[in-house]
Amino acid sequence: MQSSQPKEQDFKGKEGRQRNYWRPLPSETRYKPLLYTVSMKCFLVALLVALFVTVGYGANKQYETGTIVDVQQKVRTRVLYYQVDTPITKDDPYYEVSVQVKDTIYVGEHTPLHAADILPEEWNVPRAEVRVRLEKHSMFLIRPTGTELQFGIVRHMPAPPKATADPCLRKSRDTAGQRLDYFMARTSLDNPAYYINREASWLAFNRRVLEEAQDESNPVLERLKFLSITASNLDEFFEVRVAGLVQQIEDGYTEAGPDGLTLVEERDLVSRVTHDFVDDQYLCWNEKLRPMLAQNGIRVLGLHELDAKARAFVNDYCERELDLLLTPVTVDPAHPFPRVINKALCVAFLLRRRRRSSMTYTGVVTVPRALPRLVRLPAEGTDDFIFLADLVAHHAARMYYGYDIISSAAFRVTRNSNLYLAEEESRNLLESVRTELHNRRKGDAVRLEIESEADPEIIERLRTNFELEPWQVFSVNGPVNLSRLFNIYEQTRHPDLKFKPFLPRELRLTAKSQDLFEELRRHDVLLHHPFDSYDAVVSFIESAAEDPRVVTMKQTLYRTSEHSLIVPALMSAAAKKEVTAVVELKARFDEASNIRWARDLEDAGVQVFHGLVGLKTHCKLSLLVRQDPDGVTRRYAHLGTGNYNTATARIYTDLSLLTADAEITGAVHDVFSFLTAYAEHPNYGPLMVAPLDLAEHCLALIAREEEHARHGRPAHIVAKMNALVDKTVITALYKASQAGVTIDLVVRGMCALRPGVRGVSDRIRVRSIVGRFLEHSRIYYFANGGEEEVYLGSADWMPRNLYERVEVIFPVKDELLRERVRQEILESYLVDNVKSRFLQKDGSYIRAWRAQGKRRVPVGATAFGAQDFLISLAEGKQSLDTIPAAPAVRTRRTVIGKER
Repeated sequence: MQSSQPKEQDFKGKEGRQRNYWRPLPSETRYKPLLYTVSMKCFLVALLVALFVTVGYGANKQYETGTIVDVQQKVRTRVLYYQVDTPITKDDPYYEVSVQVKDTIYVGEHTPLHAADILPEEWNVPRAEVRVRLEKHSMFLIRPTGTELQFGIVRHMPAPPKATADPCLRKSRDTAGQRLDYFMARTSLDNPAYYINREASWLAFNRRVLEEAQDESNPVLERLKFLSITASNLDEFFEVRVAGLVQQIEDGYTEAGPDGLTLVEERDLVSRVTHDFVDDQYLCWNEKLRPMLAQNGIRVLGLHELDAKARAFVNDYCERELDLLLTPVTVDPAHPFPRVINKALCVAFLLRRRRRSSMTYTGVVTVPRALPRLVRLPAEGTDDFIFLADLVAHHAARMYYGYDIISSAAFRVTRNSNLYLAEEESRNLLESVRTELHNRRKGDAVRLEIESEADPEIIERLRTNFELEPWQVFSVNGPVNLSRLFNIYEQTRHPDLKFKPFLPRELRLTAKSQDLFEELRRHDVLLHHPFDSYDAVVSFIESAAEDPRVVTMKQTLYRTSEHSLIVPALMSAAAKKEVTAVVELKARFDEASNIRWARDLEDAGVQVFHGLVGLKTHCKLSLLVRQDPDGVTRRYAHLGTGNYNTATARIYTDLSLLTADAEITGAVHDVFSFLTAYAEHPNYGPLMVAPLDLAEHCLALIAREEEHARHGRPAHIVAKMNALVDKTVITALYKASQAGVTIDLVVRGMCALRPGVRGVSDRIRVRSIVGRFLEHSRIYYFANGGEEEVYLGSADWMPRNLYERVEVIFPVKDELLRERVRQEILESYLVDNVKSRFLQKDGSYIRAWRAQGKRRVPVGATAFGAQDFLISLAEGKQSLDTIPAAPAVRTRRTVIGKER
């Protein structure tokens, strides 16, 4: 028997034109076969009757008056219907509309295919009336324009009695001027499809750094530096994120994240992406950077490429420097496998005794850390280097007398580097951190890197010894540790192969001010580093230490440089005044340095505190109390977005505010009381302080913009940060976008928000800028109905910043400084078309010029890079007039409530 399922052409009109009919899946619904055989005459009679009814119904369409009960936008999790000639797949958005006709509620679905399928605004009004035509499997709603919009009926139900509140109907508020936008309000923002996986987003950031290494417009040594940064970043990713992921899986955790991926699915994703990424890293090194360096007289040579002079140097170097530090180990029952510490470079050997040729042994030699990983070779006219691991392998024969060396390979093991502290049970946090640092070097292995030419037997023995799964083994076609290539950048004097150096702008006092303190009494000072010199911040602290009028100094320290000028200033001030320092001992990978500084400060008489139990102190605050010449005792403060680190201040973009504002400095004083005595104040205004009220205030500011948009007032959010992964904040941004708020995000690294989703995030654009300087500043701008507000601070929109750290976000109160942040800084980032990438709905990033529909890289006057512009502005070579106009924001119109 032939199937009674209607064919595809049955759903086409004249000339085969597509019509927007729905038909059930063959597996879902089939026409019932005839159960009884009828005579041909009866069949023809029935056919004529059916044809008459159909023609009559078509000629006289019956419309009824219905009431829209509910409108939602959803994302399809499985396919229920086919739409002819149009594939409807999983994750497609669709409307679900509930319409009450008489005593029945019909629920229909419609997948919009183009702009004409968008629901009219009139249907968003609560209990809106609509003309309805019902068929067996479809309902047609009549637009105000008179055209029909077809919905496939998925279910129907009796309407509740009039006295019963409709549970599906979300009612609008009673306040005047506020109406409910059903299409927006009913969208489920918990849908995993609206969130990007955090680890995938971080790996995409590291990919953007790799793109800078591949970018031929960058000087070759800078490209090499970017490549080494990607390797260093990936090390930390495995030490912290992958290690935590593996441990959670081993502990049996099964809870999925906001993106819906289970931990095992996330692990598989990380495995696939990281292996592809590592392949691209070595492709960049072998096929692009190494040949280009050689063309410019910088050569990284193998043993087979050495001339006689270089070979003589290598032999002498090994005898004089290397051999003295090597300790060869042969693994056998009497010699267990040596303890390989975290990220230590080693060389593995497959050995066979000459007297017992039937057995093979594993040999391991740790490359000494006291020697440089790249050894400079004597050369004339070129800068030549060789990897230290190659020298170890070359001299292995001297270490393993009586063995035949079958194979050798350099390898490196990455271990879990998370600190596990029971702070509540610790009597001395400093000692607990110091002990845990020692354990970090011996954490569980999470990755094995080994040369691709290694014998499979060596790889398997190492994998088994370190208890790794196959996906955790990375075979690399080149040097095992690419981050060590940074040594070439540092040791090579080729200014023409690096970025052109520039001198930052120095702070100049006005003619009326005799010192910085008098300047701050007149007005606040805003500095944008590295374009503005960090010397002004150092001078603020050093002058306070030397000034006899300053009676008290308080300082937070999270990360500081090895040759810090700030710490010695605090130590010298302790002999003459009260000095308090809050040193964060748990700053990842800076713990040892901070322990050393904490002890030095204590020895000098500084009162040292280590913050609060269970919280990291991440805020950047400096406060001093001064008895001014006019007899008034005032507070002066520095608040920043970056660390008190003079080294990173030259390569990180950050903002500093120097102020004598009584409200701000008084609030800073209260924050220090919170840090030293856990004394919580009822209000820290005008500051926002985590974990006390920062998240609450940020959400309130976003909600305020949403309210402005609903009333037709200016509503715009521009937020610049390092990462955006907090689901609560993302949900608030989605709601603001639905209400009509234009949102521009500049997120350097991880971003879990998915922009461009119709009905959810159409008005949100996400940029990432990766360039010469590491974008580190956090800036939050709110149009606020025309009364603009700007906030700066140390916190990203991440759970750890909002709930697990002590953070401070502070307002820019001076109108001129607010204009500078908006016009000079934010606008330059928003129009960058050189280093800016736009986040796409699928989680990928594309260059800004591609996102703007251009086919070629902008050059000359059409190219605008924010960082290059800010350098030129600091040098006085350009002005704000050279900032091009921002491209028009393309957004879909949404329903906005009108005032009555």
